[in-house]
Amino acid sequence: MLGLLLTFAIIHSGGASIRNRAEEIIGARAWRLVFAFASIPSAGILIGYFLAHRYDGIRIWNLQGVPGLIPLIWILSAISFLFLYPATYNLLEIPAVLKPEVRLYAKGIIRISRHPQAIGQIIWCFSHALWIGSSFMLVTCVGLIGHHMFAIWHGDRRLKAKFGNKFEELRRNTSVIPFLAVIDRRQKLIWQELMRPAQLGIAIAIGVFWWGHRFIYIGSQAFLSSHLEELLR
Repeated sequence: MLGLLLTFAIIHSGGASIRNRAEEIIGARAWRLVFAFASIPSAGILIGYFLAHRYDGIRIWNLQGVPGLIPLIWILSAISFLFLYPATYNLLEIPAVLKPEVRLYAKGIIRISRHPQAIGQIIWCFSHALWIGSSFMLVTCVGLIGHHMFAIWHGDRRLKAKFGNKFEELRRNTSVIPFLAVIDRRQKLIWQELMRPAQLGIAIAIGVFWWGHRFIYIGSQAFLSSHLEELLR
Protein backbone atom coordinates (compact mmCIF):
# COMPACT_ATOMS: atom_id res chain seq x y z
CA MET A 1 0.00 0.00 0.00
CA LEU A 2 2.80 2.39 0.84
CA GLY A 3 4.40 1.55 -2.50
CA LEU A 4 1.19 2.40 -4.36
CA LEU A 5 0.81 5.63 -2.38
CA LEU A 6 4.40 6.61 -3.14
CA THR A 7 3.90 5.88 -6.84
CA PHE A 8 0.77 8.02 -6.95
CA ALA A 9 2.49 10.83 -5.02
CA ILE A 10 5.42 10.83 -7.47
CA ILE A 11 3.09 10.93 -10.46
CA HIS A 12 0.72 13.53 -9.02
CA SER A 13 3.06 15.88 -7.15
CA GLY A 14 5.87 15.28 -9.63
CA GLY A 15 3.56 16.19 -12.49
CA ALA A 16 2.53 19.35 -10.67
CA SER A 17 6.16 20.34 -10.12
CA ILE A 18 7.03 20.18 -13.83
CA ARG A 19 3.75 21.69 -15.03
CA ASN A 20 5.08 25.09 -16.04
CA ARG A 21 7.98 23.64 -18.02
CA ALA A 22 5.82 20.97 -19.65
CA GLU A 23 3.21 23.52 -20.70
CA GLU A 24 5.91 25.61 -22.36
CA ILE A 25 6.95 22.59 -24.42
CA ILE A 26 3.66 20.90 -25.39
CA GLY A 27 0.99 23.39 -24.34
CA ALA A 28 -1.42 23.56 -21.39
CA ARG A 29 -4.16 21.37 -22.89
CA ALA A 30 -1.80 18.60 -24.02
CA TRP A 31 -0.03 18.54 -20.66
CA ARG A 32 -3.36 18.32 -18.79
CA LEU A 33 -4.29 15.26 -20.84
CA VAL A 34 -0.90 13.64 -20.23
CA PHE A 35 -1.21 14.40 -16.52
CA ALA A 36 -4.77 13.02 -16.36
CA PHE A 37 -3.88 9.83 -18.24
CA ALA A 38 -1.06 9.22 -15.75
CA SER A 39 -2.84 10.25 -12.54
CA ILE A 40 -6.30 8.75 -13.01
CA PRO A 41 -5.22 5.11 -13.63
CA SER A 42 -2.76 5.23 -10.74
CA ALA A 43 -5.49 6.60 -8.48
CA GLY A 44 -7.89 3.90 -9.68
CA ILE A 45 -5.43 1.13 -8.87
CA LEU A 46 -4.74 2.69 -5.47
CA ILE A 47 -8.44 2.93 -4.60
CA GLY A 48 -9.19 -0.58 -5.85
CA TYR A 49 -6.37 -2.08 -3.81
CA PHE A 50 -7.44 -0.15 -0.71
CA LEU A 51 -11.07 -1.26 -0.97
CA ALA A 52 -10.11 -4.90 -1.34
CA HIS A 53 -7.61 -4.92 1.56
CA ARG A 54 -8.91 -2.34 4.03
CA TYR A 55 -9.55 -4.94 6.75
CA ASP A 56 -6.17 -6.65 6.30
CA GLY A 57 -3.62 -6.85 9.09
CA ILE A 58 -4.46 -6.60 12.78
CA ARG A 59 -7.88 -5.37 13.88
CA ILE A 60 -6.78 -2.81 16.46
CA TRP A 61 -10.30 -1.72 17.44
CA ASN A 62 -13.87 -2.46 16.43
CA LEU A 63 -16.38 0.29 17.18
CA GLN A 64 -18.87 -0.65 14.49
CA GLY A 65 -21.57 -1.61 16.98
CA VAL A 66 -21.37 1.66 18.93
CA PRO A 67 -24.71 3.56 18.74
CA GLY A 68 -24.54 6.69 16.62
CA LEU A 69 -21.24 5.80 14.97
CA ILE A 70 -22.70 5.29 11.50
CA PRO A 71 -24.32 8.77 11.34
CA LEU A 72 -21.07 10.26 12.68
CA ILE A 73 -19.01 8.54 9.98
CA TRP A 74 -21.35 9.73 7.23
CA ILE A 75 -21.39 13.31 8.57
CA LEU A 76 -17.59 13.39 8.74
CA SER A 77 -17.34 11.83 5.28
CA ALA A 78 -19.74 14.41 3.84
CA ILE A 79 -17.71 17.22 5.41
CA SER A 80 -14.51 15.71 4.02
CA PHE A 81 -15.98 15.72 0.51
CA LEU A 82 -16.98 19.38 0.85
CA PHE A 83 -13.32 20.13 1.60
CA LEU A 84 -11.83 17.67 -0.88
CA TYR A 85 -13.82 18.98 -3.85
CA PRO A 86 -14.46 22.65 -3.06
CA ALA A 87 -14.96 23.72 -6.71
CA THR A 88 -11.87 25.93 -6.65
CA TYR A 89 -11.20 24.90 -10.23
CA ASN A 90 -13.17 24.86 -13.44
CA LEU A 91 -14.38 21.32 -14.10
CA LEU A 92 -14.06 21.83 -17.85
CA GLU A 93 -10.31 22.34 -17.41
CA ILE A 94 -9.87 18.75 -16.21
CA PRO A 95 -10.52 17.22 -19.67
CA ALA A 96 -8.85 20.30 -21.24
CA VAL A 97 -12.09 21.50 -22.85
CA LEU A 98 -11.07 24.89 -21.47
CA LYS A 99 -7.41 25.87 -21.28
CA PRO A 100 -6.07 24.89 -17.83
CA GLU A 101 -4.61 27.75 -15.83
CA VAL A 102 -2.94 28.18 -12.43
CA ARG A 103 -4.89 30.68 -10.35
CA LEU A 104 -4.85 32.18 -6.89
CA TYR A 105 -8.13 31.62 -5.03
CA ALA A 106 -8.95 33.81 -2.06
CA LYS A 107 -12.69 33.26 -1.68
CA GLY A 108 -15.13 30.58 -0.69
CA ILE A 109 -13.68 27.64 1.22
CA ILE A 110 -10.17 29.13 0.92
CA ARG A 111 -11.29 31.58 3.61
CA ILE A 112 -11.73 28.55 5.90
CA SER A 113 -8.53 26.73 4.87
CA ARG A 114 -5.91 27.55 2.25
CA HIS A 115 -5.48 23.83 1.56
CA PRO A 116 -8.99 22.35 1.73
CA GLN A 117 -8.03 19.14 -0.08
CA ALA A 118 -5.50 18.28 2.63
CA ILE A 119 -8.02 19.03 5.39
CA GLY A 120 -10.65 16.94 3.63
CA GLN A 121 -8.25 14.02 3.32
CA ILE A 122 -7.37 14.20 7.03
CA ILE A 123 -11.08 14.20 7.98
CA TRP A 124 -11.72 11.29 5.61
CA CYS A 125 -8.82 9.33 7.11
CA PHE A 126 -10.02 9.97 10.65
CA SER A 127 -13.59 8.87 9.94
CA HIS A 128 -12.64 5.73 8.03
CA ALA A 129 -9.92 4.74 10.50
CA LEU A 130 -12.51 5.10 13.26
CA TRP A 131 -14.85 2.78 11.39
CA ILE A 132 -12.39 0.16 10.08
CA GLY A 133 -9.77 0.04 12.84
CA SER A 134 -7.27 -2.17 10.99
CA SER A 135 -3.50 -1.81 10.89
CA PHE A 136 -3.76 -1.65 7.08
CA MET A 137 -6.10 1.35 7.40
CA LEU A 138 -3.69 3.11 9.75
CA VAL A 139 -0.79 2.58 7.34
CA THR A 140 -2.97 3.96 4.53
CA CYS A 141 -3.86 7.02 6.60
CA VAL A 142 -0.22 7.69 7.49
CA GLY A 143 0.69 7.56 3.80
CA LEU A 144 -2.21 9.73 2.64
CA ILE A 145 -1.77 12.37 5.32
CA GLY A 146 1.99 12.39 4.75
CA HIS A 147 1.46 13.00 1.04
CA HIS A 148 -0.94 15.86 1.72
CA MET A 149 1.39 17.45 4.26
CA PHE A 150 4.04 17.42 1.55
CA ALA A 151 1.48 18.82 -0.91
CA ILE A 152 0.81 21.78 1.40
CA TRP A 153 4.50 22.72 1.38
CA HIS A 154 4.89 21.92 -2.30
CA GLY A 155 1.77 23.82 -3.34
CA ASP A 156 2.73 26.94 -1.38
CA ARG A 157 6.22 26.80 -2.86
CA ARG A 158 4.91 26.61 -6.44
CA LEU A 159 2.40 29.42 -5.94
CA LYS A 160 5.08 31.59 -4.33
CA ALA A 161 7.34 31.01 -7.34
CA LYS A 162 4.57 31.90 -9.79
CA PHE A 163 2.74 34.75 -8.03
CA GLY A 164 5.35 36.19 -5.66
CA ASN A 165 3.98 38.93 -3.39
CA LYS A 166 0.37 38.24 -4.35
CA PHE A 167 0.69 34.78 -2.87
CA GLU A 168 2.45 36.13 0.23
CA GLU A 169 -0.53 38.41 0.80
CA LEU A 170 -2.86 35.41 0.44
CA ARG A 171 -0.71 33.40 2.86
CA ARG A 172 -0.86 36.17 5.45
CA ASN A 173 -4.65 36.38 5.24
CA THR A 174 -5.43 32.67 5.30
CA SER A 175 -4.57 29.60 7.33
CA VAL A 176 -4.08 25.91 6.73
CA ILE A 177 -5.85 24.97 9.99
CA PRO A 178 -9.62 25.40 9.38
CA PHE A 179 -11.15 28.65 10.70
CA LEU A 180 -7.91 29.80 12.37
CA ALA A 181 -7.66 32.89 10.16
CA VAL A 182 -11.35 33.62 10.84
CA ILE A 183 -10.90 33.28 14.60
CA ASP A 184 -7.90 35.64 14.72
CA ARG A 185 -9.73 38.05 12.35
CA ARG A 186 -7.36 37.85 9.42
CA GLN A 187 -10.28 36.53 7.41
CA LYS A 188 -14.04 36.99 7.26
CA LEU A 189 -16.48 34.32 6.17
CA ILE A 190 -18.91 35.22 3.42
CA TRP A 191 -21.38 32.35 3.36
CA GLN A 192 -22.82 33.32 -0.03
CA GLU A 193 -19.47 32.41 -1.61
CA LEU A 194 -19.95 28.83 -0.47
CA MET A 195 -23.34 28.52 -2.17
CA ARG A 196 -22.07 27.50 -5.60
CA PRO A 197 -23.73 25.13 -8.11
CA ALA A 198 -20.77 22.76 -7.90
CA GLN A 199 -21.42 22.28 -4.19
CA LEU A 200 -24.88 20.97 -5.10
CA GLY A 201 -23.14 18.48 -7.37
CA ILE A 202 -20.96 17.39 -4.46
CA ALA A 203 -24.06 16.94 -2.26
CA ILE A 204 -25.64 14.77 -4.96
CA ALA A 205 -22.40 12.76 -5.24
CA ILE A 206 -22.46 12.15 -1.47
CA GLY A 207 -26.01 10.82 -1.80
CA VAL A 208 -24.98 8.55 -4.67
CA PHE A 209 -22.03 7.24 -2.65
CA TRP A 210 -24.33 6.57 0.30
CA TRP A 211 -26.74 4.64 -1.92
CA GLY A 212 -24.04 2.76 -3.82
CA HIS A 213 -21.62 2.12 -0.97
CA ARG A 214 -22.73 -1.50 -0.63
CA PHE A 215 -21.75 -2.18 -4.24
CA ILE A 216 -18.28 -0.63 -4.01
CA TYR A 217 -16.76 -3.57 -2.16
CA ILE A 218 -18.25 -6.10 -4.59
CA GLY A 219 -16.90 -4.17 -7.57
CA SER A 220 -13.49 -3.72 -6.03
CA GLN A 221 -13.20 -7.44 -5.28
CA ALA A 222 -14.08 -8.33 -8.86
CA PHE A 223 -11.62 -5.77 -10.21
CA LEU A 224 -8.88 -6.96 -7.90
CA SER A 225 -9.31 -10.64 -8.65
CA SER A 226 -9.33 -10.14 -12.41
CA HIS A 227 -6.65 -7.48 -12.88
CA LEU A 228 -4.84 -6.00 -9.94
CA GLU A 229 -3.31 -8.94 -8.10
CA GLU A 230 -1.81 -10.27 -11.31
CA LEU A 231 -0.38 -6.83 -12.04
CA LEU A 232 1.23 -6.55 -8.61
CA ARG A 233 2.91 -10.00 -8.67
